[in-house]
Amino acid sequence: MTGGVVFDPLLPWPLIATLGLVALIGVTLALWRGLSGWALRALAAIALLGALAGPVYRVEDRKPLSDIVVMVEDASASQNLSDRPAQMQAAAEALAAEIEARPHTELRRVTVPDGAGDEGTRLLETLAEALAEEPQGRIAGIIALSDGRVHDIDRAPPLPAPLHLLLTGRESDWDRRLIVTNAPAFAIIGEPVILTLRVEDSGAVPQTANIAPLEISVDGGAAQRFEIPTGRDIDLPLTLPHGGRNVIQFTVPEAEGEITARNNTALVQINGVRDRLRVLLVSGEPHAGGRIWRNLLKSDSSVDLVHFTILRPPDKQDGVPVDELSLIAFPTRELFLEKIDDFDLIIFDRYKRRGILPASYLENVANYVRQGGAVLVAAGPDFASADSIWRSPLGAILPAEPSARVIEQPYHPALTDLGQRHPVTADLQGEENWGSWLRQIEIETTSGDVLMQGVEDRPLLILDRVEQGRVALLASDQAWLWNRGFEGGGPQLDLLRRLAHWMMKEPELEEETLWAEATGQRMRIVRRSLGDEVGAVTVTRPDGKTLDLALEQVAPGRFEALYDGPEIGLYRLQEGDQKTVIGLGPAAPREFEQTIATGEVMEPLIAPTRGGILRLEEGLPRLREVRAGRPAAGRGWIGLTPRDAYETRDVRQTPLLPAWAMLLLAAGLITGGWLREGRR
Repeated sequence: MTGGVVFDPLLPWPLIATLGLVALIGVTLALWRGLSGWALRALAAIALLGALAGPVYRVEDRKPLSDIVVMVEDASASQNLSDRPAQMQAAAEALAAEIEARPHTELRRVTVPDGAGDEGTRLLETLAEALAEEPQGRIAGIIALSDGRVHDIDRAPPLPAPLHLLLTGRESDWDRRLIVTNAPAFAIIGEPVILTLRVEDSGAVPQTANIAPLEISVDGGAAQRFEIPTGRDIDLPLTLPHGGRNVIQFTVPEAEGEITARNNTALVQINGVRDRLRVLLVSGEPHAGGRIWRNLLKSDSSVDLVHFTILRPPDKQDGVPVDELSLIAFPTRELFLEKIDDFDLIIFDRYKRRGILPASYLENVANYVRQGGAVLVAAGPDFASADSIWRSPLGAILPAEPSARVIEQPYHPALTDLGQRHPVTADLQGEENWGSWLRQIEIETTSGDVLMQGVEDRPLLILDRVEQGRVALLASDQAWLWNRGFEGGGPQLDLLRRLAHWMMKEPELEEETLWAEATGQRMRIVRRSLGDEVGAVTVTRPDGKTLDLALEQVAPGRFEALYDGPEIGLYRLQEGDQKTVIGLGPAAPREFEQTIATGEVMEPLIAPTRGGILRLEEGLPRLREVRAGRPAAGRGWIGLTPRDAYETRDVRQTPLLPAWAMLLLAAGLITGGWLREGRR
């Protein structure tokens, strides 16, 4: 029970003050004029003003409230390093027991989990949410058990009490970190691209740790090893091995005594693009579809096209002097001997042996294919003749032989069962509405995959691999009818472009391949195969654990599965002999960018509250009570500020000056003053 005098005015205080000023002026005037009743008038004014002020005696029934201490326990990923979990657990339990044993004190324990995605440690957001649920007037202190590596210092709430940071970890800790400071998103295949790396040591670094080994692997392949200095940027030239996505992993092996190796790996994903695709197009006799290939290849800005049309073969004798012709000689030696390796693709469009290319040159083309080149033959009636290029050294690499029959009748090109699965033809739409072709060369398949068929299901389009190279044979010269819209036309542009890109080994058109597409922490695993079934994909997580994931067929030749990666890092995928890698987020999460415990990050927040930063390895600090505004931490101790908060249960008020009594008193004093002045 507590009591005291308080005021409950009948009028607003400004009005009471105005009346008091008027009364003071009146009493002063009476005194100046020498009126003998001025003192009684002054007492009457005081009595009236006192009555208006309403003094009461208030008695409160109060219940003391306990102080609240908030203890924030950092359970983020970086707190799992070394012996920090045991260190923090022991300190938290000891502090909790001591705080709960203090009289009139309650403890609120708050745990800080890992931030969603790669947000890092959100300690201050968690603290703000905890403080919002408690009365600010009862908070006696805030104790944070953490390594100090918080990532939301800009979200700090107003602190009603001293904040103390008890650091986990040890002063002898040291860590090595690999950083990629510069990496392009795209690079040209075959040309070096410069990546900038840095190996950075922090903490109590050993004096001998000034050179670090570096391992580099592409798409999970064999690693190359180098020695690089620490503490400075290193420019590293790298040449991409193939087009499409190249996943490059840089790893620094874990050093002795290092606190963690989670930040010793960096992932870089670079898309490999070709600078210019060089294509050689050799056309035989001019025909209606002769410009189809030229227009197709010239429409692609990434293609350099060299096109020769043989308009005047050697056997043509028309009597016109050579020096009067505007034609140029076919540079056979330069193209087929000296510079053949400069081309990514050679196309023979209705070409036949005419004495221009000797057998040795065509043998060189066959060797060019075997060593990784590509040849496409668009066959016309010449392919079925005695001068067919099949009857040359090129016949050894072609996937079919002609029967010498040319079929002249309308037919609808159609996809075979294999063609519906092959990436070159699988996505061609509207097969039932395709227009007719009018000519097909009868051939007998000797190797390769038949993707399209024509008259009476005879082979129309065949793709084949010859050692390291690729060969395609189109047994018709009527594809141009689709381009002209004959009977509704067809996907001529898509077909020929995909065909050319498959021959130039574009990764997205491979028949047997495995890849993954990432969206956040979810990946879509895609397996393309010409087979009817595929096995389960083995997913190897960054921590080394594996998982077998079944694939579901979503389209002919395409199998997919969705997988949510539980952590950030490099995932390895394998199904049969198909392998790939994919990175989810950075290889080193934000939690492991800086791992050495420090109070520097939170010091600007702690200093204004006069709290302290102490290391747990030096011992558990003692708890003291300190007054508000005084230093709240010292060597081996931290302070709590008692709040003396209470809850008011009941209030009773007794007026000290009843209005009627004060009114009678004031009337009597005024009357007395008047009488005294009248006697005078």
